[in-house]
Amino acid sequence: MEKKRAAGVLCHISSLWGKYGIGSLGKEAYRFAKLLADSGATYWQVLPLVQTGFGDSPYQSVSGSSGNPYFIDLETLASQGLLTREELRAAEHAETDYGELYSERYQTLRTAFSRFPFDNEEFRAFVKSGRAEDYALFMTAKTVYGGTFTDWEDPLKFRDPAALEALRTDYHEEYLFWNFLQYEFFLQWGALKRYCNGLGLKIIGDIPLYVAYDSADVWANPQLFRLDKQLKPTKVAGVPPDYFSETGQLWGNPVYDWKANKAENYAWWRNRLKIALETYDAVRIDHFRGIDRYYEIPAGAETAVKGEWKDGPGAELFRGVEGEIIAEDLGIMDEGVRRLREKTGFPGMKVLLFAFDGNPDNEFLPSHIGENSVCYTGTHDNETVKGYVDSLAAQDFVLFRARVARSLEERGVLVSLGKNGEGFPEALVRLAMESDARLAIIPIQDVLCLGDEARMNFPGTREGNWKFRLERLPSRSAMGKFRKIVKKYRR
Repeated sequence: MEKKRAAGVLCHISSLWGKYGIGSLGKEAYRFAKLLADSGATYWQVLPLVQTGFGDSPYQSVSGSSGNPYFIDLETLASQGLLTREELRAAEHAETDYGELYSERYQTLRTAFSRFPFDNEEFRAFVKSGRAEDYALFMTAKTVYGGTFTDWEDPLKFRDPAALEALRTDYHEEYLFWNFLQYEFFLQWGALKRYCNGLGLKIIGDIPLYVAYDSADVWANPQLFRLDKQLKPTKVAGVPPDYFSETGQLWGNPVYDWKANKAENYAWWRNRLKIALETYDAVRIDHFRGIDRYYEIPAGAETAVKGEWKDGPGAELFRGVEGEIIAEDLGIMDEGVRRLREKTGFPGMKVLLFAFDGNPDNEFLPSHIGENSVCYTGTHDNETVKGYVDSLAAQDFVLFRARVARSLEERGVLVSLGKNGEGFPEALVRLAMESDARLAIIPIQDVLCLGDEARMNFPGTREGNWKFRLERLPSRSAMGKFRKIVKKYRR
């Protein structure tokens, strides 16, 4: 990361306001970027931009290198003559309803595609480059045959070259449609990123450690995962039982065959990182601990109890990789993960909502946060600061208030903490900014002092997640206050 102190804001593209049911890469994104730059922020962090699948999570995708078609700005398509004003009006939705998006948005995009000039030289070059080849073939097969890739006839399931060519030619228009979506997404994303960079704003992206099983990634590279001869997983990912769960967490993603990856000099992984570092200016690697050691569970197990720890590739995975990387080193950490982070030099994450449990040695306390860190008030998986404080029972609130007040006093930060939760979002924002961490990232919910009605994700649940939307452009007064804090703490 940059050597100088810096500040940023976490807000996913889906959370931007707008008329069409979900945030997009259109004018609202440009206005938000300008507002961030004017507020003194030099980083805008987003969640994975990939096409979401079951559960609508950006951490489960049909392709880890795809762009989410929902984020394609419809008004930009209209300006190209691909959609009419009547079709834009028909696409308007006040709230994010993923069921409606799935059933309606792709139809709107198909309408735009039907008017797209296929002889467009840039599009032809994009298709020829193969940038979206595995994705386009996978989505074409999904559209034509349905099911998961293991349900397909063996020639297609095992990617026989003749079967792939037949898919490409027999369903050529469908194949071009999925290429079109990626072409339009990356065209719009590239323009937005250039605009942000021109404002002095860098974008932090996010890649999950694991990929979804039913994905183009696994279908195209089965040798790199722990699969049987019929391409079914033999081992899956998760985390073991802990204080929070007696049975652990069973994620179900196929784990990597790291010996096979090493035999190919980690080419697939390094290409994945290369694409991410070209797409963004910096990248957060989710579940970084799994690169040191990972927990694998027998496929078919009902819980994560009978898993075991295995060695990951370690620092060897990053040899020759150049770019800004942030290690998501939260959860169960040990000396191996810490040594790996030190060896790579990647900054780790410090989350202030985890700091005030009464333990004076808590590594998330502002007084313990070192320079090579990225300090957050919370993440997309947490309650907002206001939401957390509002949820506390009376006795727990008194303890939390006293601990935060003590930290404010130790750090010389002046914020008045009310008896009913007032002041806590500002207090944690100021503590993050004042800390020695080289970079402080604040979720937009905490910048705006929003409660848990604005929470992004409830881990372990399948309903109601990833729907938070800003109702409008954040006010200049709120962002002006943020700017004063950024300036005061020399960021």
